[in-house]
Amino acid sequence: MKTILKITAAALVALALSSACKSQYELLLEGNDTEAKYAAAFDYFNAGKYSRASQLFESLSVITNGTARDDTVQYYWGLSNYRSKDYYTAETNFERFIQNYPRSEFAESAEFLRLDCLYRSTLRYELDQTPSYKAMTAINEYLMNHPDTEYRAVCEHMLDDLEERLDHKAFDNAYLYYKMEDYIAARVALRNVLKDDADNRYREDILFYTAMASYKYAEMSVPAKQKERFLVFYDDYYNFIGEYPESEKRKELDDLYKKAKEKY
Repeated sequence: MKTILKITAAALVALALSSACKSQYELLLEGNDTEAKYAAAFDYFNAGKYSRASQLFESLSVITNGTARDDTVQYYWGLSNYRSKDYYTAETNFERFIQNYPRSEFAESAEFLRLDCLYRSTLRYELDQTPSYKAMTAINEYLMNHPDTEYRAVCEHMLDDLEERLDHKAFDNAYLYYKMEDYIAARVALRNVLKDDADNRYREDILFYTAMASYKYAEMSVPAKQKERFLVFYDDYYNFIGEYPESEKRKELDDLYKKAKEKY
C-alpha cells in the first residue's frame, strides 16, 4: 500500500512539474478560453509570429465554427500559413474559405492569395509543369470573374512568367534532339512546337535550329539523298530570314546556304 502511495505521489509531483514547465502559449493553446485565445492569436500575428498564430487560429476554428467570428478566424488561419510560407496549407485554407464564405469581406483577398499560393508552388521550367497549368487556369478564371480587380497587374505578371516557362520547356524538349544529333527528330519536334503554339516566345531560336537541323541532316546523308534534303534546308532557311532578316543568327545560316548552293 505504501508503495502504491509513493508511486501516486510521484506521479502527481511529475504532473505538477510538467504543468509548471509548460509555457503560457502551450497552456493557452490547450485551454478553452476563447477570448484569451482569440486575442493572443492576433497578438502573435501582429508580432510576426505566424506559426504560433496559425496554431491558435486552427484551434479556434473548431470553437468558432458557425459563429460570426468564423470567417475572420478561417481567413487569418490561412493568412498566417501564407505569411509563414507554408503555401500548400495556405492554399487549402483559402480554397475552403472561398467555398464557405463567398460573400465575406475577405473573399476577394482570399481568392487572390490562393492564386499566389498556387503560383509560388510552381516549379522551374525544367521540371513538371502541371502546377503551372493549374495556376494559370485559376488565374484566368479569377480575372474573368473580377475584371476590375486591383490585383490585375500582378495576375498578368504571373501569367506572363508561367507562359514563359511553358514556352521554354517546349523549346528545350525539342532542342534536346538537336543536342543528341538526331537531326530529323529535332526538325520534327521543333516544327511541332510552333504547330502547337505559333506565338512561342522562342520562335526565332526554333526556326533557326529547324534550319540547322535540316542542313546537318542533309550534309550527313548519302550523296544520292543530299540534293532533295538540301531543298528542305533551303525552305527552312527562307522561313527564317523571311521572319528575322536582321537576326544575329542569320550570318551562320547565310554561310551554310552558300556552302550548300556550291554543291547543288
